[in-house]
Amino acid sequence: MLAGVLACGRLGVWQLHRADEKQALIDQFESGRQQTVTLTAGNADSLPRYQRVELSGRYDGQHQVLLDNMPSERGQPGYRVLTPVALEQGGWLLVDRGWLPLGATRSELPDTAVGDNERVIAGRLDDLPEPGVRLGDNAPPDPAASWPRVLSFPRYEELVRALDRPLQRRIVLLDATQPDGYERIWQAHFGFGPERHIAYAAQWFALGVAALVIYLMMSFKRDNAG
Repeated sequence: MLAGVLACGRLGVWQLHRADEKQALIDQFESGRQQTVTLTAGNADSLPRYQRVELSGRYDGQHQVLLDNMPSERGQPGYRVLTPVALEQGGWLLVDRGWLPLGATRSELPDTAVGDNERVIAGRLDDLPEPGVRLGDNAPPDPAASWPRVLSFPRYEELVRALDRPLQRRIVLLDATQPDGYERIWQAHFGFGPERHIAYAAQWFALGVAALVIYLMMSFKRDNAG
């Protein structure tokens, strides 16, 4: 009984910690829009996640990646378009230009053409999308494969090998006001909100209390029988 009650209490506390982490992500997402920072190859990894940034560079529209298994805001299947940008100060970074639907067939890829003129790009820093459960890595890149390339939840190292160039680990979520983008309804990525974690915590605490009450009731009955 004691082990069960302690386990329920520990799980309840863990869910409360998860709720705090989710709330911190929400707060970070909201605070990131309050100030815009100029992004360079030197500060891309040190800035906080969801920080709003501006960068100067050129799109490389000839070598783009389509992130597979990416639903739209309404759950429609499609791709998110990752386009390399050559930074004005040097280095490369991927910009997520938003979501596009699937074609009539898998072999019919969307048109993701974009100009290579120098421009200022605004957006938010983020990490690469991660699956709930990773079942394996993508196949090794084929140097002769055509572009754009379709990849499912690629790791950073896979993107470096596919593009054959050094990349910043962070990506930029293109701002909805920027041109050359698609559906962009960006939100903090955490599955579900802190409220559900709090509800789970309450359930674990209630289960622990119920186990303790049942144990005490059974012990009282045994005493009476004696």
